[in-house]
Amino acid sequence: MSIQAIAFDLDGTLVDSIHDLARAANAARADLGLAPLAQDTVESYVGDGAASLVARVLADDMAAEFDGSELQQKGMTQFNLHYRAGLTIATKFYPKVQETLHALHERGLPLAIITNKPERFTLPLLRELGVFEHFDVIVAGDTLPERKPSALPLAHTADKLGIELENMLMVGDSKNDILAAKNAGCPNVLVSYGYGDELEKMGADAIIHRFDELFAFLEE
Repeated sequence: MSIQAIAFDLDGTLVDSIHDLARAANAARADLGLAPLAQDTVESYVGDGAASLVARVLADDMAAEFDGSELQQKGMTQFNLHYRAGLTIATKFYPKVQETLHALHERGLPLAIITNKPERFTLPLLRELGVFEHFDVIVAGDTLPERKPSALPLAHTADKLGIELENMLMVGDSKNDILAAKNAGCPNVLVSYGYGDELEKMGADAIIHRFDELFAFLEE
């Protein structure tokens, strides 16, 4: 295995954004006359993009899907307003992320973001956090016709970087990240501190507990 580039998930992998997501979600619920949800509940609904998050938050149901109803459209509008106005109020990098990204960038290793978060949030968030320039390719949840767990975002990224999928490492925190990597034939690493659970059952190539443990994986 020769790693020639690394693709990262965003929320739960590079940044802890749940406080700002939960704040915006509950502000949208309040606008619609609904009581707030616990942060842990909102966290359990994260991972499949903003539309899915809004549908689940409004229904307080993991099985809810975005069907374009009037209530969901209003909820989406309000969530967009609240979240875009406060992308980085409490959002922060996990330990050692900034230093590791900088070191990898200095090594000349191409880096990418592959997230299910929409572009309208992903791009300004990366800019506000000061790491936008570290990434050679950024694929958000609405950049392509399909998002993770589809292999398409990974295949698109590898193509943009001019490398084979088997030489691109996917680093994430959830089932969607591992499924996408397996569907694409990419080596993969899970971080243990993110929003995923039952990590041992996902069949990742490795699980790391701190972000800079990536170096040991790469050296192996």
